[in-house]
Amino acid sequence: MTEAAHMVARIALLVFLVSSMLAAGLSLTPRAILAPLRNVRLVLAALALNFLVAPAFAVMLTMVIALERPHAIGLILLGGAAGAPFLPKLVESAHCDLGFAVALMTLLTVGTTLFMPFALPLIIPDLQASPWSIARPLVMFILTPLAVGMLLRRNPAISAASQPIFTKLGSLSAFVLLALLVVLYFRDLLGVLGSGALAAAIVFITGLGAAGYLLGGSREATRGVLGLGTAARNVGAALVPASQSFSDPKIMIMLVATTLVMLIVLVPAARWLARKAQ
Repeated sequence: MTEAAHMVARIALLVFLVSSMLAAGLSLTPRAILAPLRNVRLVLAALALNFLVAPAFAVMLTMVIALERPHAIGLILLGGAAGAPFLPKLVESAHCDLGFAVALMTLLTVGTTLFMPFALPLIIPDLQASPWSIARPLVMFILTPLAVGMLLRRNPAISAASQPIFTKLGSLSAFVLLALLVVLYFRDLLGVLGSGALAAAIVFITGLGAAGYLLGGSREATRGVLGLGTAARNVGAALVPASQSFSDPKIMIMLVATTLVMLIVLVPAARWLARKAQ
């Protein structure tokens, strides 16, 4: 029974990655991506926050807070995984700049695929995996569906018919994946409640959100996007090396626990931003 549940979780992960990236690609045009990225200062701030500050912050927290090694690895994996597929929905509920959110998600997704294969072996010394072994599934299940979706976007009929389907499929598979992981690791998640892992996750998510908000420029709409976009880590991208390069279940437990923290922190944060916009 447990083995079957693990198999369904792996299938749900692949379906979530492919469908959510296809849906994202089907909603994108080159103009929609490039126009908001003309603000060089914002782009550089986003890249620095997500690929310098976030990994460094994760490593620093593992040194300051006494974490078990697998929990530390899970946090570091999230530090290098940016571009959460649900960012546009989160930003839409916050009444912030949706165009910038879509462009930022695309930029960070591509950046994650380039960053993780080369950075993870340096940040996690005992990671026994080559850069290509880390990059291959990211390219297959994240970048390729995104590119295919953008190509299909050129056909309005196909785009209009398939985009809602992939969006719903991505949401459903994400729910199934999270529910299965919570069920499979429920007892271990209860153990995290009394450890430093939960505190590290809370500090990590709130700290990144605050840093992104403060460095998001003078416009409230872009500050909200950069705050949410920096705090919303790409759990799907982190799950790929976690499931393929490591065998310790505590790494997966840390990813699930931090995902729950993200939901608890970022959904109210989006509502706060919406009230502030009004």
